Amino acid sequence: MNNLRRLDLNLLVTLDTLLAEHNVTRTAERLNLSQPSVSVHLAKLREIFADPLLLPGPRGMRPTARAEELREPLRLALAALERAVAPAAPFDPAAAAHTWRIAATDYGESAIVLPALPVLRAASPASRLAVVEMAPARIARQAEQGAIDLALHTSEGSPANLRRRALFTERYVLAGRAGHPRLKERPTLAQFCTLDQVIVSPDGGGFHGATDEVLAMHGAQRRVVLSVPHFLFLRSVLESTDLVAMLPQRLVRDQDALQVVDAPVEVPGFEMSMLWHERSHRDPAHEWLRRQIAESL
Repeated sequence: MNNLRRLDLNLLVTLDTLLAEHNVTRTAERLNLSQPSVSVHLAKLREIFADPLLLPGPRGMRPTARAEELREPLRLALAALERAVAPAAPFDPAAAAHTWRIAATDYGESAIVLPALPVLRAASPASRLAVVEMAPARIARQAEQGAIDLALHTSEGSPANLRRRALFTERYVLAGRAGHPRLKERPTLAQFCTLDQVIVSPDGGGFHGATDEVLAMHGAQRRVVLSVPHFLFLRSVLESTDLVAMLPQRLVRDQDALQVVDAPVEVPGFEMSMLWHERSHRDPAHEWLRRQIAESL
């Protein structure tokens, strides 16, 4: 450790070149140094390693046994250091074999990951994508530790210490099965409140949501008869029953099995964002992933 503290990178570069050239003059030319400077470097190296390292010979300088021991590990160490400090190479998605990890709810999976998937697969076929369960309380730590590359989360409530890019603003619509007799047109507030409705409760078992808060401001109350934890199951329920639901519009667009109308009250929507840690912000591969997702929506 004491020797390491006394070393400087220039000394190691000089030693590596001396071991290749076996000649002070040629070493000086390769490194664009003066001969006296190379000689000074060699003297310092001899002191640090307590070994002559290179001895005069009939055809240049001959390495000592200690110098021969140093040759290969020194070459590998300098090569690794060169790679470490080299500018980041441009990202080539066609040749990449990354494994991306994205934290998302089932809404994020359907509204964001699904539209982006064909683009990502076509551009980087050797790469893989893991969608992991969203745990809002752990997003910041997971991103900091590299356990996830991105999180798909509402802008409201996003951790303040993460980078954020807004993707879109979502609105709510009223949906039921195709041909639902009570959704042929936009219902009145009174009609809406008599419909049997289903709600998504991510925490499980809740029967009250943003729609109910808006209704309360109008002195009204709806009939919520089913609470489910996931949007995917909710869509199956709507397709096979006469229950209806207030859903984010992106979940029900282009769904032939569902009938969609505007609700009689305006329920505040939400903004969806991508979140990531500063550690990944300038990484070319990560920049590419973020760009592909944003442009696919």
